[in-house]
Amino acid sequence: MKHTDLALSRRTVLTAAAAASMGSLPAWAQDKAPIQFATLLDFTRVYTFLTAEYSQGQQDYINLVNQEGGIDGHPIKLIIKDHASYPERGIALYNEAKAAGAVFFDFLSSPVANALMPRVDEDHMPMIAFAHGRADAADGDAFPYVFPSAAIYRSQAALLLKYIDEQEGGLKGKKIAFVHIDSAFGKEPIELIERVAKTKGFELKLYPYPVPGTEQAATWSEVRKNRPDKIIIWGAGPGQAVSIRSAVTNGIAPKDIHSVIWLSESDMSAFKGNEVVGVKRVTLVNTGTGPAILKRIVDKVVTPGKGSGDKAKVGTTYYNIGVASMAIAVQAVKLGMQKGGAPLTGEKIKAGYETIKDFTAEGLMPPLTITAKDHQGGGAGMISEWDGKQWAPKSDWGSAYQDVVWDLIKEDIAKSKEKK
Repeated sequence: MKHTDLALSRRTVLTAAAAASMGSLPAWAQDKAPIQFATLLDFTRVYTFLTAEYSQGQQDYINLVNQEGGIDGHPIKLIIKDHASYPERGIALYNEAKAAGAVFFDFLSSPVANALMPRVDEDHMPMIAFAHGRADAADGDAFPYVFPSAAIYRSQAALLLKYIDEQEGGLKGKKIAFVHIDSAFGKEPIELIERVAKTKGFELKLYPYPVPGTEQAATWSEVRKNRPDKIIIWGAGPGQAVSIRSAVTNGIAPKDIHSVIWLSESDMSAFKGNEVVGVKRVTLVNTGTGPAILKRIVDKVVTPGKGSGDKAKVGTTYYNIGVASMAIAVQAVKLGMQKGGAPLTGEKIKAGYETIKDFTAEGLMPPLTITAKDHQGGGAGMISEWDGKQWAPKSDWGSAYQDVVWDLIKEDIAKSKEKK
């Protein structure tokens, strides 16, 4: 089957699944118009390492919400389509979904999200950019309808540096290697790390490797020569496992490897036994099915056979991030409707977002408070460690170096204004 045929087939299946879920709504929901969320994602090209699990979490959570009464009696309908991370395709699907009545959007692709940010602001259509997209999207004054709703990449790098600082009794005199994919995503934390290096007195060495990240041998040979004390790896998908294997092959202990959020259970399953026990990463949502919201999904959706995918994926990192993304959106809509009533508009959802306070999605994530100014929500996360079977917490929820994060955001916005 050709790639284009596969993409079209996938879109057809997803659209049918979304429609089928609406067809099984309880009787109470039949008289109230559905609230439409458009989750326009990349199922077939770049983000395939996470999108299926992420969308599965989104769909199962929305199924739960609809079973429990929807939002003030209004069911939620998901419009699910594949843009394959092509900005032009994302723009076309956005226009289609907007014309169909969608009032909230998720693109889960930095290229597509970045292309749509000016449009959603102009159209007053809120979008979530959980753990992707531009750093300056965190500034609600600059991008009033864009909501990262979680620690942006600079905040994640800050969390790693703070953790290493605390564990090592200081960063002064340490050598830290930043091994990253040579893309905008891979380069984004560099300025943050450089500034913290100046104040904390550690030596930073940068080691880029080429896209897509499957060939890193030469990069790690250079890392080995420098004998760093700690490693931060910054990639996503298959390249992350390549980074870890390359590090270990070059004599670097797993306990000295620290990663951005994009390191999943599937990535770690590529290794045997205890060979990578000790690798650490940024965590923005709890994993497993322990949180109350996950228990309800299991009891009311998964166990009765109403789930949207493989039961084995329930509770994984990317599944739970999908749940969190929709839980935040639903909370924003609830607050917006409480304040502004029906009919729902993008302006009302925005107002709801900006009154979210200490929201944890029933213990799934750190307390999230979003204001008109801060659409990141505080930049909190934790550090977790691979124990051979799962990601075990190694720190409490918290944030780090947010003064530096926001200085850089302000500078980004100033540079953007200069270009205009």
